Amino acid sequence: MQLGLEQVLSDWADLDLIGIAEDGYLGVEAALNQKPDLILMDIGLPRMDGIEATKKIKEALPEIRVVMLTSHTAETEVIAALSSGADAYCIKGASVDRLRAAIEAASEGATYLDPQVAKYVINHLQLPTPQTNLKSTNLSPREFEVLKLMVEGKTNVKIAEELYLSPNTIKTHVRGIMNKLSVDDRVQAAVTALRSGLVT
Repeated sequence: MQLGLEQVLSDWADLDLIGIAEDGYLGVEAALNQKPDLILMDIGLPRMDGIEATKKIKEALPEIRVVMLTSHTAETEVIAALSSGADAYCIKGASVDRLRAAIEAASEGATYLDPQVAKYVINHLQLPTPQTNLKSTNLSPREFEVLKLMVEGKTNVKIAEELYLSPNTIKTHVRGIMNKLSVDDRVQAAVTALRSGLVT
C-alpha cells in the first residue's frame, strides 16, 4: 500500500513528497522538523496512534493540514479523528479521484469526508434539542473527565485504566452522561459535547 501510494503521489506534479514516518512518534517529530503543508495520516500506527499524533501536530502547528487515510471506519474513531484536528477523512482503497478530492479540500481549508463514513457523522451531527440546557447538565467533575476521554475516542476499558477505576464504574458514568445529555449513544454524546462547547 505504501509503495503504491508513493507512486500515486509522485505522479501528481503539484505535490512534493518530502518524508515518510513509520510510526506516530516519528510522524510528529518529522512534522515539527519539516513543517509540511499537508500530512497523510493513518490511525493504526505503532507507538502512538494517528489520532494522538494529529492532535499533537495540530497543537504545535495548526496550519498544517491533515488528511486521515485509514481503513478504520468505526464511528467513535471518525469522530475522535475529526475532533483531534483532521481536516479530511479518506478510506484506504478509495479511488485515486477521492484521495485527490480529500487532499485538495484539505489544502483549501475545507473538510472532506469519505462517503463511507459521512453518513455516520451526519447521523450524529444533530443539534441538541431546545429542551436540553447543556450548560446546566449537572455533570459531575468525574463525568466531565469521562466525557473528555469519550470525545478522544477511548473505550471504557481505556478510560478505566486512565482514571484508575473499574470498567463497570465507567459504564455507569457513561450511562449517566448519556441520560444528562439526552442522547442515545456515546458517539452522540461526544458530538454534542464538542458542538456545545462542553468539551473543547
